[in-house]
Amino acid sequence: MTHRLRHAARLALLIWLMSASAARAQDLVPGAFRPVPVSINVVTLAATINSGDLTFDPSLPLEQGRARLGVFVVGFNRTLSIFGRSASIGVGAPIVRGHVQGLVLGQFAETSRTGAGDLVSRIAINLYGAPAMTPREFATYRPGTVVGVSATVGVPTGQYDPALFINIGANRWSFKSEVGVSRTEGRWTVEGDLGTTFFTENNDFRGGTRSQTPIVSTQAHLIYTFRPALWIAGDGNFWTGGRVTTSGVQAALEQRNSRLGITVAIPVQRQQVRISYSAGAFTTIGGDYQSFGASYSYAWAAGRKASPPKPDPALR
Repeated sequence: MTHRLRHAARLALLIWLMSASAARAQDLVPGAFRPVPVSINVVTLAATINSGDLTFDPSLPLEQGRARLGVFVVGFNRTLSIFGRSASIGVGAPIVRGHVQGLVLGQFAETSRTGAGDLVSRIAINLYGAPAMTPREFATYRPGTVVGVSATVGVPTGQYDPALFINIGANRWSFKSEVGVSRTEGRWTVEGDLGTTFFTENNDFRGGTRSQTPIVSTQAHLIYTFRPALWIAGDGNFWTGGRVTTSGVQAALEQRNSRLGITVAIPVQRQQVRISYSAGAFTTIGGDYQSFGASYSYAWAAGRKASPPKPDPALR
């Protein structure tokens, strides 16, 4: 492979780098189904600060609730070929630190929590428009229409105490299926995703049980690419459902929320930094909050040692 092809492949790879890694309906993740060459490893460090009308659990008897949550995630993704199609598999491990306050049964209360969140794993495959490619083939790839599907599993590994109202872990499994479509014309890319999240029952919720109906979610992104790996995206989503039943008593409301945001991706040598901001546009339960996020991703080909990259004059 010539130096020019290697350089083009690195730049094209940085367009993607961080895939969707959580089952939460409120996530805004542009580029979740963008293809990449096979046998690439990606490590991502992400930090997000959320503040506003946000609680760990919408089933809580909490009124006038306010929260400030810091979430740090370490993620790992590996690209591969599945039936000749571009695919990826990944896992994310979050650490959460948060403070919640509000009226519990009419009385003011506040508390803080720090600990591990629920582990999340995701597998995605592009069914149309994105065959499995080597780095050489990917360097000359020009995206058009891409259709992909994914499955995300939330594993109940997070910190949980059944005697507490506020917990970081959910003590249940979640399963999210999603289909995404993107179309690229010149510097512009339009994306749309539709997904449904299902939940198992929490059989140890303050001496009783807690169940939740599925959440249907959709998100859309309009991306403008200035040059490979340098782009800006306008993001929006909407999700509905998730009505909670606690020990046989069904909640009066279900979630009907939407958010709007912006994401900027910046190449730094052979890595990528993403900065994002989003806020609630329409909310019924727990979605009216501001979110600031930043992430760093580093990729290397499988079989090569993941050492700090050398400066590349072409990227300065």
